[in-house]
Amino acid sequence: MRLGPALFDAASGRLVELGGLPVEGPRLDLWRAPTDNDRGSDEPEADRWRAAGLHRLHHRTDAVDHGGAGDPGTLLVRTRVAPPARGFGLFADYHWHAEGDGSLRLRVDVEPDGVWPCTLPRLGLRMAVPGALGSAEWFGGGPGEAYADSRQAARVGRFADDVDALQTPYVLPQENGNRVDARWLALTAPDGSGLRVEGVPVFDFAARRWTSEELDAAAHTTDLVPGELIHLNLDLAQHGLGSASCGPGVLPRHRLHAGRATFSLVFRAVAGAGG
Repeated sequence: MRLGPALFDAASGRLVELGGLPVEGPRLDLWRAPTDNDRGSDEPEADRWRAAGLHRLHHRTDAVDHGGAGDPGTLLVRTRVAPPARGFGLFADYHWHAEGDGSLRLRVDVEPDGVWPCTLPRLGLRMAVPGALGSAEWFGGGPGEAYADSRQAARVGRFADDVDALQTPYVLPQENGNRVDARWLALTAPDGSGLRVEGVPVFDFAARRWTSEELDAAAHTTDLVPGELIHLNLDLAQHGLGSASCGPGVLPRHRLHAGRATFSLVFRAVAGAGG
């Protein structure tokens, strides 16, 4: 199913190609590999997340409407995202629109379903792109990692680095490498081709060569084996880090709860030197 420069799977409504670039996703993502602080305290936040099943979400496509209201440049995908055998979840509607400049605009509307028993690790999108897109450049917070409650050292500017260098090699592998308030992000191959993501107005991102599940399962950094894809998180928000491994937990203003939310991004393929 084609929409402007993009190709979608007709059954699931998932984006599979943008301007000739193969991609997987994006789709709603709530999970992060728990940090030392998430596992700290007498009642660890990570235990609540696992008990709720947030590490094994199911995505159900309820409707795929291409060209609704007579506009062939639009696509609406309605989904429900929830842990298996639970009475709560999130409705997520993906509103796609092909722009005249060759870009693809996405608005995601999220609404809770049922009573949530815990906070959310993160709220955003997860997608995967070819592993050749190993050069990252962004305009936003940097140069190092930052989170909602650990961002005072981040300054807004234009930064560039290899995807591999965006990782923070904690002794015990865990969530890391988030960059805050990105206005745009470009992931490119040596020939300059790749993907550009623009915020409306900003987003957080992390890019790595393994999934959150692989990061979660690793006991040592040597367990993390780079795959053929780069896994990209594009977040509206994340639960704060706090200091529960040796002090108090996350402050109330940095706790992420399920609620209505809307966020938008613009995607475009970047042509290489010969494109």
